[in-house]
Amino acid sequence: MSITRFPEDFLWGGALAANQAEGGYREGGKGLTTVDMIPHGPNRMAVKLGQEKRFSLRSDEYYPSHDAIDFYHRYKEDIALMAEMGFTVFRTSIAWSRIYPRGDEHEPNAEGIAFYRAVFEECKKYGIDPLVTLCHFDVPMHLVTEYGSWRSRQMVEFFTRYARTCFEQFDGLVKYWLTFNEINIMLHSPFSGAGLVFEEGEDKEQVKYQAAHHELVASALATRIAHEVNPRNQVGCMLAGGNFYPYSCKPEDVWMALQKERENLLFIDVQARGAYPSYAASLFRDKGIQIVKAPEDDDILKNTVDFVSFSYYASRCASADMNAGNTSAANVVKSLKNPHLAVSEWGWGIDPLGLRITMNTLYDRYQKPLFLVENGLGAVDKVNDAGEIEDDYRISYLREHIRAMGDAIGDGIPLMGYTSWGCIDLVAASTGEMSKRYGFVHVDRDDAGKGTLERRRKKSFWWYKKVIASNGEDLT
Repeated sequence: MSITRFPEDFLWGGALAANQAEGGYREGGKGLTTVDMIPHGPNRMAVKLGQEKRFSLRSDEYYPSHDAIDFYHRYKEDIALMAEMGFTVFRTSIAWSRIYPRGDEHEPNAEGIAFYRAVFEECKKYGIDPLVTLCHFDVPMHLVTEYGSWRSRQMVEFFTRYARTCFEQFDGLVKYWLTFNEINIMLHSPFSGAGLVFEEGEDKEQVKYQAAHHELVASALATRIAHEVNPRNQVGCMLAGGNFYPYSCKPEDVWMALQKERENLLFIDVQARGAYPSYAASLFRDKGIQIVKAPEDDDILKNTVDFVSFSYYASRCASADMNAGNTSAANVVKSLKNPHLAVSEWGWGIDPLGLRITMNTLYDRYQKPLFLVENGLGAVDKVNDAGEIEDDYRISYLREHIRAMGDAIGDGIPLMGYTSWGCIDLVAASTGEMSKRYGFVHVDRDDAGKGTLERRRKKSFWWYKKVIASNGEDLT
């Protein structure tokens, strides 16, 4: 029998990100961020990947993050909807440039602090714990243009100042923190992941891994600061999760899957274990990378996280014969198509058992509590003649993944909670589309930015409310 008994204190909720939901991109003293420069349309991917420098906005392009779903003005309405579903946790992020508009100031922006304080107080009014990401794919543009973003060691100082401000200003309102969202994505999408752009002929691998080292040092320092400010603070790292399966039992495929798995987990190994793993030496040697460290860095990295959070949408497949021509373009993390899985409308493999495998792998490796902070199905939703959205496909996807979570708990995995991604429809990070919807709540907005922004409960809204009320027991 499937074991789906969740702990009594299990945290149920949903997740949004500032850059995909807030809008108000120049309101309240906010500065420009990297995501504000990423357009919708044919140029999007080149900008995301750091292949095209985009340091100024163009009048002939549409930028979805500028207005997004207007959470900046509608947060009370949206949090009330979360409370109606029974949320006990809401994952969101702070836009760094709302707190420090340029990123290198010494004094924070009072308007930005007041906004997030109001958001977190609204959550607390309903008994909802905020789970807050400090850096969710948005670096202040001034730090990109003046310092080269995370390629510069100075970013450690700027980030830790920002982190301390957040820990102190929101003490008593927030106790669950994440440092960097999907830190491993910077290897695949450098500009959106870490504000990196490249010069012609530059060694991109060297730049990416050096930038990652700076983020890892900053994350460890932020973790230490959080515990100094309030010992009750709990800080997690965040992985773009999903195991790599060998495409076949051919030993070369198994070896490639292991290498891909290590590449994916390298930064989490450091954040959760406190040091670079032994395989990092050969990885860096093979790529011709030399990490420049300060003398104190190895000691700083010993400040490990309290828990490991991760996203899970799909598993991946790896083969010795992987190349640019045979990997799926459906995601920035390249994978061969798994012939044993159905796929979503955007080509992502649907693999609930893969979630259980990923959870067992992560806990076997780190022996720290886990937190599933992103999971969901991107799909096109249609409003029927009665004005309803019958998203049974989303319910089916979520049902099987929640069941797999329960099975993993039965395996002995300590899971703190679950925040489904895009609990209210938002701008898709990958494509910039609104039509790729994840939410329990529909937002009237299209890919061109047109619509009333009216919120409408989907069928999945009522289903998830029932799941939460039963603590995961009633998945019908």
